[in-house]
Amino acid sequence: MSKSLPKRSEDYSLWYNELVKRAGLAENSAVRGCMVIKPYGYAIWEKMQRQLDDMFKRTGHQNAYFPLFVPKSLFEAEEKNAEGFAKECAVVTHYRLQTDPDNPGKLRVDPNAKLEEELIVRPTSEAIIWSTYKNWIQSYRDLPLLINQWANVVRWEMRTRLFLRTAEFLWQEGHTAHATAEEALAETRQMLDVYAEFAEEHLALPVVKGVKTENERFAGALETYCIEGMMQDGKALQAGTSHFLGQNFAKAFDVQFQTKEGQLEHVWGTSWGVSTRLMGALIMSHSDDEGLVLPPKLAPIQVVIVPIYKTGQLEELLERIRPIQMGLIARGISVKVDDRDTERPGYKFAEWEMKGVPVRLAVGARDLDNGTVEVARRDTKEKMNLPLADIVNSVDQLLTEIQANIYRKALAYREEHTTRVDTYDEFKQVLDSKGGFVVAHWDGTSETEERIKEETKATIRCIALNEPDEDGTCIVTGKPSSRRVYFARAY
Repeated sequence: MSKSLPKRSEDYSLWYNELVKRAGLAENSAVRGCMVIKPYGYAIWEKMQRQLDDMFKRTGHQNAYFPLFVPKSLFEAEEKNAEGFAKECAVVTHYRLQTDPDNPGKLRVDPNAKLEEELIVRPTSEAIIWSTYKNWIQSYRDLPLLINQWANVVRWEMRTRLFLRTAEFLWQEGHTAHATAEEALAETRQMLDVYAEFAEEHLALPVVKGVKTENERFAGALETYCIEGMMQDGKALQAGTSHFLGQNFAKAFDVQFQTKEGQLEHVWGTSWGVSTRLMGALIMSHSDDEGLVLPPKLAPIQVVIVPIYKTGQLEELLERIRPIQMGLIARGISVKVDDRDTERPGYKFAEWEMKGVPVRLAVGARDLDNGTVEVARRDTKEKMNLPLADIVNSVDQLLTEIQANIYRKALAYREEHTTRVDTYDEFKQVLDSKGGFVVAHWDGTSETEERIKEETKATIRCIALNEPDEDGTCIVTGKPSSRRVYFARAY
C-alpha cells in the first residue's frame, strides 16, 4: 500500500491529499467543495470531540443547539461581522421545487415560492445566538452564560482541500456573555489555554499562543487570540481562535442586563472555536511517507494484533491471543485483532502502518511458546521482542512514550524552523530557503503588514504572548518597533 504514496519531499500537497484518501479518512463528495468524512476519519474526530467536550464542561460550559439558517436581517445587524462574511455566504431564497414543464423528469425552483426574507446558511452563529440571548438574559443573576454548540457551518470556498478548507465543515463554537469586560477577557484567555492544552497534550502539536493583528482579527471582535502550529513543510496552520467581542453583538441585538445596583448595561461577549481543520493539523504535523502517524490519545485503534499462523492454526492461535487482547482492553486501550484470512501479514502490516496505528503486535504460536511477543512502534518503526508475561504493562508504557516522542519530534522541528531576523532581505531569504516561523520587528501598521503579505505571501500569524518587549526597528520601514511578531506562510 505505502509504495505508491508520494513522498513529502517531492510533492507535499499531493502526499497530503493521497494520504487522506488512502488512510480512509475522507474523500471528495458529489457536492463541489464538500467532503465525505469516512468512518476511520470520523472516529478520530469523535475522539477529539469527546476530549474537548469534557474540557469545556470542566470549565462550566453547557451544550445547546441553534438553527442552521439565519434571517438576513439578523445577520446584517452587526455590520462588521456581516461585511466580513458576506462574500462567503450561501443564501436560501426559495422554499419549494416543482416539476419543470419544459423538461420532463426534471425539477426547477418554484417562482411562486420565494421567501419573504432570505436565509443565510450559517458561516458562524453569533447573529442567531445573540438574538436568542436577548430573551435569556435580563439580570446579573443570568450571567455568566456559558454555551457551546457542536455544529456544521458553510463558508463558500472556491479553492478547497480536504479537512483544511471545505465549503462545509464541522466545528464547535462557544458563545458566552458576561457582566464585565474583565470577566469576558478572562474567558477568552481561558479558552485559548484549553485549546493549547488540547493541542499539546492530545494532538501532540506544540503551538504558539498569541493575538491576531487588526487585519487578521475576527470580523466583529475587539481582540482575536489564536494558537498557531507548524506543519512539516514549514507552513503555519491556525489551529484555534478565541475572540473577545466586547459589547459589539450585545449592542447590535440589544442584550442588556440589570446590575445589582439596578442599572441597565449591555453584556460583554466572547466566541471561540476549533474545527475539522484539526484533522489536517494532525496529519501534516506528524505523518511520514508510509502513512499516518497518530498520537495514541487520538488513535481510534491504539494497538493492532496480527496473528501469524499456518493453515488450520488460526482459531487455536486466536484463543491464545485473547488474554493479551482482554488485558489491554481492561487497561482502557483500544485493540483490533486483524484475523482476516483473506490477506497476508505483510499486507496487514502495510495497511495498519498507513492508518497510523501506534503499536502493532505480531503474534505467532512459536512466539507464545517462547514467552515473547514481537512489538513494532509506528513513530520510530522500531521492532522489539518483549516478554509475554508483562506485555500489557509494556504496551501501556510504550503508548505513553510514543505520545511524548511524537510531541518532542514536532517541537524539535518547530524550534529548528523558528528564525529571528533583523533585515527584510534576511526575512525573504529565510522564507524561501527554510520556511517556518520568522520572528521579526514590525512597525504596527496595516500598510506594512499588507506590503509584506503582497511581496512575500507571508502573514503575521500572531503577536506571541510569550514574546518579550524588545526595542527595535521594523524590517521594512525602519520605524520604531516595541516587540517582534511571528510571520509565516500559512494554510
